[in-house]
Amino acid sequence: MTENLLLAFGLTLFAGLATGIGSLLAFFTSHTNTKFLSVTLGFSAGVMIYVSMIEIFTKAKIALVDALGVQPGNWLTAAGFFAGMLLIASIDKFIPKQSNPHELKTVEDMNTPNPNMTGKQPDLLKMGTFTALAIGIHNFPEGIATFTSALQDPKLGIAIAVAIAIHNIPEGIAVSVPVYFATGDKKRAFKLSFLSGLSEPIGAFVAYLFLMPFLNDIMFGIIFAAVAGIMVFISLDELLPAAKRYDEAHLSIYGLIGGMAVMAISLLLFI
Repeated sequence: MTENLLLAFGLTLFAGLATGIGSLLAFFTSHTNTKFLSVTLGFSAGVMIYVSMIEIFTKAKIALVDALGVQPGNWLTAAGFFAGMLLIASIDKFIPKQSNPHELKTVEDMNTPNPNMTGKQPDLLKMGTFTALAIGIHNFPEGIATFTSALQDPKLGIAIAVAIAIHNIPEGIAVSVPVYFATGDKKRAFKLSFLSGLSEPIGAFVAYLFLMPFLNDIMFGIIFAAVAGIMVFISLDELLPAAKRYDEAHLSIYGLIGGMAVMAISLLLFI
């Protein structure tokens, strides 16, 4: 159990701090590799959708049916799934459009000279700060999802952590671009981007404090159903639209299928 706890916290920290990787990419590369982003975001969506619907949802259903019976178990699984979707959708609803982490930036935005950049720009700094805060709020339930999944099934936790880490990279760019334009300070831009990712391990810590005492088959079933809903919503609302934005010749769909195939093979190998 202690080993699983350490792994769960470690995976959540890894996924969250990928925002810092996005920030570093903005500073040290001169252009956005749109083909790579399209494939990897599609791949991340494929991993999330497949593992959610084939593995996580199924585990939730089995646990709840075993604990409560066929009809109550099935109803509670469905309710938990859509509750997870409602949770992440509600978070998005209250994030201002200009600060929404789904409004992705490119590395070119960072490296294009800004003729209006004459010292500090409060509006841009405010936008970058709000974007960091929005990403932090948005990533909080993802931290809970990664932690609880890794705790119950380490191989699922690894898959989810990798998929979330991939989609956190462009979010790191989204924080860095406006902060850098506002201040001209790369360190400050990186710091805000890095801090925005810490909400995921914080989410894991909150799950550990408040959920661990109540973890039984029913609670795990409900949490897993909600995690499946969160992952599917993120894939459909964030990852696929972002992948299509960078898309060239259906690369995002190839990435999606590739992610599903890799996830399917990895799950089969662990049977």
